[in-house]
Amino acid sequence: MADKKIRVTLVKSLIGTKQPHRATVRGLGLRRLNHTVELVDTPEVRGMINKVSYLVKCEE
Repeated sequence: MADKKIRVTLVKSLIGTKQPHRATVRGLGLRRLNHTVELVDTPEVRGMINKVSYLVKCEE
């Protein structure tokens, strides 16, 4: 069975956000606005995405 992947894109600026949220975005591997990464669909990654859902766009 192949691992499921999620595409996550940073769509909102980190300026003015809380420090833990900035750290979460960096932990997801996102560096700049409109940067997209593919991550393995795990509960840990889902939790990180939920924490900063107002900053990112997620695609299955």
